[in-house]
Parts: sequence; structure tokens; C-alpha cells
Amino acid sequence: MREVPMRYVKANQTGIVITVLLSFLFQQPWILAALWVVQLTGLLSEGRLNLFVIIAKQVLRGKGEETQAAELQKFNNTLAVLFLTASLISFALDWQIAAYVFASMILIAASVALLGYCIGCTVYFWIKQIRAGRGIRRN
Repeated sequence: MREVPMRYVKANQTGIVITVLLSFLFQQPWILAALWVVQLTGLLSEGRLNLFVIIAKQVLRGKGEETQAAELQKFNNTLAVLFLTASLISFALDWQIAAYVFASMILIAASVALLGYCIGCTVYFWIKQIRAGRGIRRN
């Protein structure tokens, strides 16, 4: 199974957090559109053309020890693109509250991931459990 160095995953998460915060600060949806382009390009190129990863490769030396499965990274990037798409469509329809809610969801997910808990990973696990017919057990 292909692995992605966590330092590149964290660079992408940091880029997401900074970009969404800048969009909120300046109240400019086009900043989210630029982030959408970065994330979609990264998703389609399996991370090779993600601007945040490219910058991290230039700044950070070595690959580091910790990794994340490429399949999981792809799932998380897909979620990011979906939430950004929903936010941008909401802005286009002048649904400001919905637009900010969707953008906030990706901001929260990336921020929490930087702190050590991956919401997307949990969703991925639940989906795998349901597909395997195990469901989600509650104690």
C-alpha cells in the first residue's frame, strides 16, 4: 500500500486552515475558490501537484518517519473538495450562512487534524465498517 509522509499531509492541512481563515478575514470567496483549485489539482494528481505539498517539499528536508495511507489521504482530500464545492455553490446562490457553514466544516476538520484527531479518518472507518456489514457498535 502506498504511503504519504505525514509532514506533507500536515502541510496540506496547514494550508487549508490558513487559506480558509484568510477567506473569512477578508470575506472573499475567491480565496476559497483558489483553495478548491489547489485541492482538486492535488486530488487528481494524487498529491503530486498540490501547491502546499510542493512548497513543503522545498522547505522541509527529508521525508520523516510517520506516514498515512494514500487511500486515506485521497478520501480526506475528496471530502475537502466536496465541502469547498458546497461552500462555493452556496456563495454563488447567495446562501451566505450555508457557505460559511461548509467552509467552517473544512476549517474545523483540518484544525482538529493538526491537533491530532482526524475526523475524516473516523468517517472513513465507519464507511468501511458499514460496507463490511459490521455496522457501528455503541457501548
